Amino acid sequence: MAASIFEVDRESLSALEQRLQMPRREFLQFCATVAATLGLPAGAEAAVAKAVESAQRPSVIWLHFQECTGCSESLLRAEHPTIEKLILDVISLDYHETLMVAAGHQAEAARKDAMKAHKGKYVLVVEGAIPTKENGIYCKIGGHTAIDLLKECAADAAAVIAIGSCASWGGMPSTIPSLAGADSSPTGASGVAEVLGKPVVTIPGCPPNPYNFLATVVHFLTFGALPPVDKLGRPLFAYGRLIHESCERRAHFDAGRFAMQFGDEGHRKGYCLYKLGCKGPETYANCPTLGFNDVGESAWPVACGHPCIGCSEKGVGFQKPIHAVAKMLNVVPPTQYPRISEDVGKGASFASAAALAAIAGAAAGGAVMVAKNLGLSHQAAELEKAKDSKPKAEV
Repeated sequence: MAASIFEVDRESLSALEQRLQMPRREFLQFCATVAATLGLPAGAEAAVAKAVESAQRPSVIWLHFQECTGCSESLLRAEHPTIEKLILDVISLDYHETLMVAAGHQAEAARKDAMKAHKGKYVLVVEGAIPTKENGIYCKIGGHTAIDLLKECAADAAAVIAIGSCASWGGMPSTIPSLAGADSSPTGASGVAEVLGKPVVTIPGCPPNPYNFLATVVHFLTFGALPPVDKLGRPLFAYGRLIHESCERRAHFDAGRFAMQFGDEGHRKGYCLYKLGCKGPETYANCPTLGFNDVGESAWPVACGHPCIGCSEKGVGFQKPIHAVAKMLNVVPPTQYPRISEDVGKGASFASAAALAAIAGAAAGGAVMVAKNLGLSHQAAELEKAKDSKPKAEV
């Protein structure tokens, strides 16, 4: 029989309660929620609790490159439990440029000391794209380019996690400007996997839901390995289904009810936003099913009345126009539904109208003649028939 979460050592839980300053019941609920989010079997919540209560905290080195720090800001606003009560105490965050007190040479020393002390065991988290043009001169920290720092820190890491779309595949910094001849971003912004030349776990989004990252870390703490991922390195528990499949407006899509423009009756009634450019049909993420922080399930674009922009999907977010119609990957609207932009014909010129009238007139005249000829033919046939029916003598 699978172990129950209530069979976890009560003394250990009491010690954890003191260390995290968090009620025992709230902690156990968190472990059960994480296990369910990861799709783990019954009883796995006990393993999660055991891993989190362990005094052996893994070292985490968190790098920042081309980004807005939105991923860190989102993570800091996670609730139940809050970051400072769980994540920052369960892990040893040894280097994070936004949160650490140290600066300058002291900050660099902290990073190097952590890498040396936990060689082969620390977790490397990367936030932001890595500029590759001009030998990486567009981003330097402590005199070192982002390329060099990434490769140095990844060499002895037990696991590498790219958080946010920028680190996952380039994100907004990789957007190609609308300039003649431009084929890449000005800085050559690239994702972690592309620069390292090997697969890494990616948590895309702008920003991603902090619980997707949290569940990934807890999975690593529990099993000593990162969760199963798709071909792009995204954890399947969070990015295994299209947004369209779980969207609260899906019923309107199936029924053919669409908002045609912002503020119209359909938009006010919460109809499907497909025709306003929603990228849910071609974007993999769990936005409709996992609420952001403590706001609830309504804290995502579609619930607020704006189309999904596909921020977690490479080649969609920051690449396709926001209001361009999405490519349907699994379900296509029935053909009887009106398209987003119906073809409109050109008006007829005077000459073409005159020609059409002449043709129509000729056709009408021809029709009259045909009818007349048909009438004459019928009359002649009747006369011939009557003639044949008379006796020979009378003829």
